Amino acid sequence: MIETSLIDGISIQLSQMLLVLALSPLLTGLVRKIKARLLRRQGPPLLQPYRDLIRLVRKEAIVAESASWLFRIVPYIVFAATWVAAALVPTFATGLLFSWSADLIVIIALLGSARFFLALAGMDVGTSFGGIGSSREAMIATLAEPALIMIVFTLALVAGSTQLSTIAGIMLSPGVGLRVSLGMALIALVIVAIAENARIPVDNPATHLELTMVHEAMVLEYSGRHLALIELAASLKLLLYFSLIACVFVPWGLAPAGAPLHVHLIGVAVYVAKLGVAGFLLAAFETMIAKMRVFRVPDFLGAAFMLGFLGTLLLFVSRSL
Repeated sequence: MIETSLIDGISIQLSQMLLVLALSPLLTGLVRKIKARLLRRQGPPLLQPYRDLIRLVRKEAIVAESASWLFRIVPYIVFAATWVAAALVPTFATGLLFSWSADLIVIIALLGSARFFLALAGMDVGTSFGGIGSSREAMIATLAEPALIMIVFTLALVAGSTQLSTIAGIMLSPGVGLRVSLGMALIALVIVAIAENARIPVDNPATHLELTMVHEAMVLEYSGRHLALIELAASLKLLLYFSLIACVFVPWGLAPAGAPLHVHLIGVAVYVAKLGVAGFLLAAFETMIAKMRVFRVPDFLGAAFMLGFLGTLLLFVSRSL
């Protein structure tokens, strides 16, 4: 009996890991397709990101002569850290085998580690583009991480834990209700997700202008399989934030621990539907808004920090009354 439950737990956990890996390029293709349709263009096919990844893997990886060993191993570190973080977030089920490690602090640490190594790789070759991208990425990180910590404090005060399965269970309970602090945390998390994924209005992922590039500037020197890993990690990061928002603020449809197979399949269908809605909302938002100047990004992320701080403060005040 114990062996059967262990095998089932491992199977479901592996299914989640493979699911996020398989859906992340599709999510990127969906956002691109919807944006093109909203602009009255044909746009690339939904499966174009998969074709791009296969094409990059088949190409030879060209490495600059001035690059060190760090430049070569960073794509693998970034991909591994992002994949693990994305696989820890409950997508279609809670109470998975490694749910004990699915903690918000752990996920923030994994994303911070990936960002740190990618910024080092951008500076390693010594090009001006890489230095510009790394410095901008460091600026965004110093503003986004405090906002994330404030969001974590808000959720921890509501749920009494930073473990994602526990938070999802508390959010489903009728005792939570509608709270202003949770609304502030949601808006703050959306702002941080836009900045962390270098989306409009912080950055335009479809451009290669040196005056606007952040993420693309750091990876200009990569090619072949190295670039494929970084692009896949970027898609995984976008899916991770969508999954995090869905798990914490829209936790409906998550299969509980020990649920039968058909409940898990329903959870997968609901999760895919959530990703589709989130992709449409992101594409519509990016179509309606223009990119802001780099010097206005601190104001944008400062609003996320203030919302998270006010949410935490409101919970403290309401508990003391």
